[in-house]
Amino acid sequence: MTEDLSWLYSPVVFQVPERIGASGWLEHTPFAFWLIDKLRPERLVELGTHTGISFCAFNQAIKQLGTATACHAVDTWQGDQHAGYYGDNIYNELARYNEDRYGSFATLIRARFDEALAHFDDGAIDLLHIDGLHTYEAVAHDHKTWLPKVKEGGVILFHDTNVRRGDFGVHRYWAEIAEGAHAFEFLHGFGLGVLVKGEPRNEAIAALCAARHDPEATSAVRRTFAFLGGAVTNRLKLAMAAKNAKAAPAKA
Repeated sequence: MTEDLSWLYSPVVFQVPERIGASGWLEHTPFAFWLIDKLRPERLVELGTHTGISFCAFNQAIKQLGTATACHAVDTWQGDQHAGYYGDNIYNELARYNEDRYGSFATLIRARFDEALAHFDDGAIDLLHIDGLHTYEAVAHDHKTWLPKVKEGGVILFHDTNVRRGDFGVHRYWAEIAEGAHAFEFLHGFGLGVLVKGEPRNEAIAALCAARHDPEATSAVRRTFAFLGGAVTNRLKLAMAAKNAKAAPAKA
């Protein structure tokens, strides 16, 4: 391997996520911890939160590291054609959970993405996570409308870059915008694209993006976070198995 990967180390990635559940984002929670540690964002905005696995992972790292980050989750909490449709119970539970643990710095904005644009000044966001409707048209619209709100050197995350079924179009849009940009893509957990607006403003993010140009480094980074994410999934499976065993009737 030609590249030094010492920049990859961060003790926070070994923390256990406090909020786990069935989610396509669960296996990226260790990377969420790493990214908060390395980027130290002043403002984070998430577009599409659902049960809050990703949002709470960011918040857990922020609280632990004391990064003084203001966090905002934007969602209607009504669902869509990909996530399914649901009632107020998911929002209500997440609102209570968030207020109890992260209420001093994290807010939920119940609105459509376009409606929430007015809440943020241009160039105010250090980390933007796009995880709404996953059609090509929807993700392109979300990226283009929110891009002015992101600082130069800020990071934009795209979930589901490695899903190729039905009308999921994130992979197509990702292929267009990642070419020639400072970017990196994880393939596990349905795929996660990491894109920098302009030039990276710290060494770790620059090194992550540079790793894509070295096949061995790319493989090492992907294996590291896939392994860490897999451990989180295994923890969930064990917890569910224990719950099911406890609920099962005793044999005579």
